Amino acid sequence: MIRTLLLLGATGDLARRFLLPALGALHSAGRLPDGFRVAGAARRELDEEGVRRLAGDDIPAEMLSYHSVDLTDPASLAAALEHPAEPVAVYLALPPATFETAIESLCQIDLPAGSRVVVENPFGHDLESARELNALLARTGMDAYRADHVLGMGTVQNLVAMRHANPVLERLWNGGSVEQVEILWEETLALEGRAGYYDHAGALRDVLQSHMLQVLVLVGMEPPAHEAELHARKLDAISSVRLAGSGRRARYSAGTLADGREVGAYADEEGVDPARCTETFAELELELVNQRWNGTRFVLRAGKALSCRRKLVLLRFRGGGELELGIDGPEDVVLRLAGVASRPLELRAPAVGDGLPPYAQVFLDVLLGTSALSVSGEGAERCWQVVAPALAAWEAGRVPLEQYPAGSAGPSSSGSI
Repeated sequence: MIRTLLLLGATGDLARRFLLPALGALHSAGRLPDGFRVAGAARRELDEEGVRRLAGDDIPAEMLSYHSVDLTDPASLAAALEHPAEPVAVYLALPPATFETAIESLCQIDLPAGSRVVVENPFGHDLESARELNALLARTGMDAYRADHVLGMGTVQNLVAMRHANPVLERLWNGGSVEQVEILWEETLALEGRAGYYDHAGALRDVLQSHMLQVLVLVGMEPPAHEAELHARKLDAISSVRLAGSGRRARYSAGTLADGREVGAYADEEGVDPARCTETFAELELELVNQRWNGTRFVLRAGKALSCRRKLVLLRFRGGGELELGIDGPEDVVLRLAGVASRPLELRAPAVGDGLPPYAQVFLDVLLGTSALSVSGEGAERCWQVVAPALAAWEAGRVPLEQYPAGSAGPSSSGSI
């Protein structure tokens, strides 16, 4: 098990809100190896009190060291690691624009065999940049781990386990029974100060082509006979995905959010370039061209500043009835069958994850040297291939940019819910 973690971007929002608390959860659960240490690193200078505040209540102060580093200077990164004799994990909790700089520097450090470099999604900005990033990661000589925290959610991990545990579901899990699958990632929050990143990404790049396509893959793939088959089955599924049409896009105008706050139009938010036409709502219709799913329509929909928060998978059966699975909770699976009055049938999936937060699951996967919760390089590129025609149509202006009031259900006639 890897016992040294170099956390680049240790003072950033991702590290403070998610990564350090996840390491704290692993420490509290006794899941970290003896002698485990975190070398936090960022550009900022921190005094001793600043390092204590960074550790907070999540991890013991003695487990965390801190180093001010220059990503362009390989010697600076090497000094933060203090010449390790054992494999290390390097986590890039950095803005995507700095990945290339950090990875170029890592290429010049002689790290022990078995070391891993962890890249947060999004994996590039489009297909070409994803290919370039994969090539750059290969140059490091380290094992590249492409992290998507959604794969660490217990409910998401249970998608495959549940089908094995409930044979009645597996018999229904096909195009002959399922007319439509809807995967929703709907948020009530607006931009919340994220213009620096979000206005260059938008709903399609931010969550649909990454998190949501990963969920689609787990819904659509053939159940692997054993863990070694997992990535092959996932790749089979994403390779069968085809885009139907060019989708829909929209952005919110002024309105009242679900929590009662008044917000202005997205185009008027500080840091937003209205001419960029960034969408805050994206919807794509897809199909899986394979024997299991022929004839089933897959709808993926993501949006901000909507009337209610919903992150779920919904299977609509031919002739009536539906199956609902929460992406980030609850754990219960609700099956409503056509012709069955009143109470739905509730199924509980097998317990996965020991109650640890998603990023804790990702860290365990990284430190143990396994890759069950990672995205393969080929899989990441294939996700961009799926959405590339829609991106091209949107950027060429062939798909209108609709409007919807903040706090509403979205643009008129969106989806079927």
